[in-house]
Amino acid sequence: MRSKLIVLTAVLASLLEIIDTSIVNVAIPSMMGNLGATLDEISWVVTGYIIANAIVLPISSWLSKQFGRKLYYTSCIILFTAASVACGLSSSLEMLVFFRIIQGLAGGALLPTSQALIFESFPKEKAGLASAIYGMSVMVGPTVGPVLGGFLTDHFGWRMIFNINLPIGIIVAILSFFLVEDVGFDPAIKQTKAELKEIRKNQRTPIDVWGLVFLITGIGCLQFVLERGQADEWFDSKLILVCTIAAVVSIVGLIWWELRNKHPILELRHFKNKTFTGGVLLMSGVGVVLYGLIFIIPVFVSTVQGLTATQTGALFIPGALLAAMIMPVVGASLRKIDARFLIAAGIIILSIAIYKISFFDAYTSVDGMFMPLLIRGAALAFLFVPINTIVLSQFSGNEIGQAAGLLNLFRQLGGSVGIALISTFFQRYQVVSYSVMSSHITALDHQAWQISHQLQMSMQGKIADAVGMGSAALDSIKIMTGMAQKQAFILGYQKIVRILAFGYLLSLLPLVLLKKKDGASSKPIMDSH
Repeated sequence: MRSKLIVLTAVLASLLEIIDTSIVNVAIPSMMGNLGATLDEISWVVTGYIIANAIVLPISSWLSKQFGRKLYYTSCIILFTAASVACGLSSSLEMLVFFRIIQGLAGGALLPTSQALIFESFPKEKAGLASAIYGMSVMVGPTVGPVLGGFLTDHFGWRMIFNINLPIGIIVAILSFFLVEDVGFDPAIKQTKAELKEIRKNQRTPIDVWGLVFLITGIGCLQFVLERGQADEWFDSKLILVCTIAAVVSIVGLIWWELRNKHPILELRHFKNKTFTGGVLLMSGVGVVLYGLIFIIPVFVSTVQGLTATQTGALFIPGALLAAMIMPVVGASLRKIDARFLIAAGIIILSIAIYKISFFDAYTSVDGMFMPLLIRGAALAFLFVPINTIVLSQFSGNEIGQAAGLLNLFRQLGGSVGIALISTFFQRYQVVSYSVMSSHITALDHQAWQISHQLQMSMQGKIADAVGMGSAALDSIKIMTGMAQKQAFILGYQKIVRILAFGYLLSLLPLVLLKKKDGASSKPIMDSH
């Protein structure tokens, strides 16, 4: 029973963090109006959270060792909840952005620590089931976020998307305080306070100051460039250029320093393990596709189909529910089936689903979108579970938290890279398509003249004089220009999604790094406590 409650605690904590990453997006217009902010200014509500989150993700295991997992995890849940309430009470943009950064810093501890707790709660032969339970929260969170955010914003105002975390956060903090223990603690043995203090003391390591500086600068600047690059015209902006240089120098410095340091803040030596490296590369690809599609599809259906935020979020729910149902089955099958076959099947099926999604246009109905999005959800189940199982079963003790932190970091970075590339090339493809089509919107083009004539004839009943006829001619040109812009948008969407579909097949390459018969049947996870 205790193990089940720990798993429940970890799942709820994961959902708190993941949902809060996406729930804000649909409330941005309401925030702009209420706080008197521009789109560029309000975007820091999202950017600040993601940057802070990315910095803490890879070092959450190190922080957990320094302060003790119980204290660190419970404190971060309380801080996350308090920052959420402060966001809901914010009276200015500056105040809101500040508390979103605090929220992101606290939230960075929740995912890797929760994943480690879930993994430790199951015996090694059920590692696949542990990965399935964690994968369900990762899949459901980004899907529920926009729908829940849209509903709360429409009915109760944007502040409620933060305040709703209060009751859930209190429950999770209480559960964490009474259930979560430090790594090395054995509930079967009546350990004294002195013994527990000694365990925590032995887990602590000297503070890696330079590693921390390199990490904060490198990951922070990299995430900033990925989040703001497109909006600031990439390297036309001096700030983006400076941040890019700082990110490259700091990340190179981080790698050099951490590999030489006896007590690194970030254990990069894990990358010597080929299976770990392959799993991280695969998870990065999953991030590109998962967050890339969650970005581009809502943009498409809201612009072309006119769907609301709630309707858009509902498109992803069937796929997320199907993935949640399939994940335990996939986890159980890892005992008999080579994980590499499941991952390969997931990559191929997902690529096919994305290719089908690339054919969405102005005439595609919601029913027509159902099956490709459903297949997408099912395919992701064949990726999350085996990849997490393969990677985490390579480690034990505190190393599980380290590996989980890096896995989550690279999934998030993959998502940021995917969104940045898709946003940039999508806009460029639109411009190219529109320039080609607009060159034909002229009286010298026979087809354009015919369409213009038909539009003028359809407006003829509303025209009473020659001046009106001239106005109708101008209106027909405006309508044709709008049609060209819409068609350019559709063509840009279709091209970038098609590239994503074929490009994702490259994820088959890291499979060669994975060991045969890896996964749940590999070396023991750990001695549970």
